[in-house]
Amino acid sequence: MQMNPNKDTQLCMSLSARPGNFGLRFHNHLYEQLGLNFYYKAFASQDLTGAVAGIRALRIRGCGVSMPFKEACIALVDELDASAAAIQSINTIVNTDGHLKAYNTDYIAVAQLLEKHQVPKDSTFALRGSGGMAKAVASALRDGGYENGVIVARNERAGQALAQSLGYEWQAELGSRRPQMLVNVTPIGMTGGPEAEQLAFEPEVIEKAETVFDVVAIPSETPLIVRARAEGKRVITGLEVIAIQALEQFVLYTGVRPTDEQFQKAVAFARS
Repeated sequence: MQMNPNKDTQLCMSLSARPGNFGLRFHNHLYEQLGLNFYYKAFASQDLTGAVAGIRALRIRGCGVSMPFKEACIALVDELDASAAAIQSINTIVNTDGHLKAYNTDYIAVAQLLEKHQVPKDSTFALRGSGGMAKAVASALRDGGYENGVIVARNERAGQALAQSLGYEWQAELGSRRPQMLVNVTPIGMTGGPEAEQLAFEPEVIEKAETVFDVVAIPSETPLIVRARAEGKRVITGLEVIAIQALEQFVLYTGVRPTDEQFQKAVAFARS
């Protein structure tokens, strides 16, 4: 990847507890292919307030926000897009002359993928998780017409709040339910995490499901997705989510929408 930055190059970044290389490679590939004077870098930080202050002070054009910062960032920006305000979770910050506006492109990605994979709207589902990403996914399910669902979360306060806000049930554990769609929105199965080798749902639950959706993107094939593929389930992966949400971030940062061919080439490059 050949980059020729200069004093006018606009910087974009991502902020995550465990940064990966997908976003960096995806964005920089498109910048180069489209002749845009931008550069993208992934960062890890425990100082969220300082990081967001740096975005403002250094005129960094855009920032992707990952777990665990999607909710905590809200108090540090100046404005929320309508969908981000409704969800109360963000994953994208756009800096326009020091004014920080936040968006949620995870929501857009999930909505598109449910449609793309033709998941029946009458599917019963269980969503495991209660954090910022879970809010985006559950909101996309609700707005997409998926009415029969349960939020499974060990954090009773957060789980009940999420379920009640969207008209779903909450349970600490799935119990005897056997939903048609399983959605993992926790770090279970994530590379480098304490539960990297574990399944987000029990084998007998996976066996009865028709669709398995895991938002974890590292690795690209989590234990849950590997198991679901082996059993012939319809699968939606975290890699698909990050690709679409990254595309929408790219458009917000640059004002340019790549062609589908350019998008697919950038995804292939980022995965290589």
